[in-house]
Amino acid sequence: MATVKTKTGRRSFLKNTALAGGGMMLGFSWLASCKMTPEDVNKLPEEWFKINGYLKIADNGQVTILSPNPEGGQNVKTSMPMIVADELGVDWKDVIVEQAPLDTNAFTFQYLGGSQAIRRGWEGLRMAGASARAMLITAAADTWQVPIEEITTMGGFLHHKKTDKILSYGAMASKASTVKIPEEVQLKDKDDFSIIGTSQRNVDGKKIVTGKPIFGIDTHRKGMLIAMIVHPPAFGLKLKSIDDSVAITMPGIHDVFTIKVFEDDYEKAFFDTRTFNEVAVVVGNSTWEVMNAKKALKIECEPIESTTDTRDRFGQKWHEHTPAGLENTTDHYAQMEAMYLKKTEVRRRDGDPEAAFIKANKIIEATYTAPFLAHNCMEPMNFFAHVTAEKAELIGPLQKPELTEKTLSARLGISPEKIDIQMTRMGGGYGRRSYAHWLIEAALISQKMNAPVKLIYTREDEMTDGIYRPSYLARYRAGLDKDNKLIAFHVNTGGIPQSPLHQDRFPAGAVDNYLAEDWTIDSNLTVGSFRAPSSNFMASAEQSFLDEVAEAAEKDPIDFRLELLDRAITNPIEGKTNDYDPLRYASVLKLVKEKSNWGQENVNIHRGVSAYFCHNSYAAQVLDLVMEDGKPIVKKVTCAVDCGIVVNPDAATNLAEGGIVDGIGNALYGELTFVDGRPQESNFDKYRMIRMQEAPKEIDIHFVESELAPTGLGEPTFPPVFAAVANALYKATGKRHYNQPFIKG
Repeated sequence: MATVKTKTGRRSFLKNTALAGGGMMLGFSWLASCKMTPEDVNKLPEEWFKINGYLKIADNGQVTILSPNPEGGQNVKTSMPMIVADELGVDWKDVIVEQAPLDTNAFTFQYLGGSQAIRRGWEGLRMAGASARAMLITAAADTWQVPIEEITTMGGFLHHKKTDKILSYGAMASKASTVKIPEEVQLKDKDDFSIIGTSQRNVDGKKIVTGKPIFGIDTHRKGMLIAMIVHPPAFGLKLKSIDDSVAITMPGIHDVFTIKVFEDDYEKAFFDTRTFNEVAVVVGNSTWEVMNAKKALKIECEPIESTTDTRDRFGQKWHEHTPAGLENTTDHYAQMEAMYLKKTEVRRRDGDPEAAFIKANKIIEATYTAPFLAHNCMEPMNFFAHVTAEKAELIGPLQKPELTEKTLSARLGISPEKIDIQMTRMGGGYGRRSYAHWLIEAALISQKMNAPVKLIYTREDEMTDGIYRPSYLARYRAGLDKDNKLIAFHVNTGGIPQSPLHQDRFPAGAVDNYLAEDWTIDSNLTVGSFRAPSSNFMASAEQSFLDEVAEAAEKDPIDFRLELLDRAITNPIEGKTNDYDPLRYASVLKLVKEKSNWGQENVNIHRGVSAYFCHNSYAAQVLDLVMEDGKPIVKKVTCAVDCGIVVNPDAATNLAEGGIVDGIGNALYGELTFVDGRPQESNFDKYRMIRMQEAPKEIDIHFVESELAPTGLGEPTFPPVFAAVANALYKATGKRHYNQPFIKG
């Protein structure tokens, strides 16, 4: 068993409280690691040690665990409480799970993003359950006047075998709530887990399939009005005037006006990205009436001016330049191509790559591009708001509620204590709901109307209003010696308006002479987090290129990768730090090779392989496809994942499968283009998404057995499948695919 401290110096991770109706409540930090040194603790923000989550045991034995993180389909609302329950020693069937509200006094880091929930919460969650169990044991030992070591627990009951005494947790909960929190507690060994590592159903599953109103768009209040926005038709334009003479007279319409999301002098925080700062608003009784009035509203626009704003990224300032002008997709690619010849920023240099390329016997070069992508969450952007002089009540789907509360407080001019943001289940997020400008809009509209309002974006609003995955370009070069050994590797990459480079990832550390450099191009198109940000492109480009290099080296693509990883394992480059662990990286390649029966190829099946590290986890995939009537049909994807200990295997499998299907769809079809700043795809009739019959006929997921704490899983299976598709297509057609999407139309 591992022993962890519940207190470091004067800082406590845990607090306990007696409930008014009896029982006990234990609060704990979901993020504070039990392995921190006193020095580490003293550097942390004070709020990390405020109550972040709650474990409640009622006097009837009922156990309620509150899940503070937003739930967007990644199943943390089930998996996080499972961790607490296991260490507590209760039966999962006796646990009730509730969504915690946003509470910046009690919780910190109530985020959805970065595949971080389980990873960051692992030790704090276990500590909470183990501490509550220890307090219950202490209370029982005192009641029975027996040594603590003689008390055992099982299934929510306390036992003293020598006297044959037994009590439920509920019967001992009130007394346990008065027990001092132990200075340290013992955590279970992996072999002793009874809930962790077992498959448990989604706690909201029945509500979802029976159509219960658990999503933000389901919110309804008496007297609630419906609002929609109208924004300029193109990036690079802003509102000049509106003509509402027809719209305002239409049935059911209450008002038409404009709002500014942020004041002109407001310094935006990291997630305060906003496409069109001033928008027109139509408010009415029903969705249908407001949609009709939107069509009748006439707006006049004018060009924006170039601006440079200061942004705050968690205490670090940076300048964001927004150029004027109307942008075009064709110009974007020309601009990115030209950047290769201009001065770039060198991010990592190992050895002497220039000299190595001169000596190389064979040089392979390739350039890869990727377009802008829209998130296309199935649940359109929406939020309910009721703002009064006394408080602001908001309900809806949101990935970063804690950060949004601060922004809303500044915009409305009211204290955070008067803001109540209630989190609903999200019908998709993928980064799009991190940028909560629509919540600010809803609050401003409610404040203006002095009424409860639900703001709804149409699909066209959501797709043409940003926020997008950036467009990227990467140029790779590799040099082989006369023995087909990789002796030089060069990546030059950038994007509009962000760079996707991760200079310390594979194959950095596996090649003596390595160069990574990047660049960016300013744009007035707004971009943001998109499932596995930047990795979703770099994995595609890098892993496609490594296949091409392996072919030039006359080596099996999996063996070629394993040779490079072996170099990073046995003879790492001195003085350099890599992001990845080559042993874990190699383990997923070996596992997928075994499980896919690699090397036992069927002549009618075309196979592509890919592997990538991101969000602290490793994923490798072998994709099998056939060509039917000139179209690729994905028959099977075999996937190996190392994400540490798997908390809920079925949920983890579902998450991995979803990432694979999502990745295949984006690789084959995803694309958003612009003509004079206007998005050319505004709904699913033009923006191609993967369809049911195009999903793989079979997906086979395998997890590496691990003793390591859990790492990320929401994103890691998404990036590598792009290249697995490209490499399989090459085997099927003899043509390399360098530009996403691989299929037009």
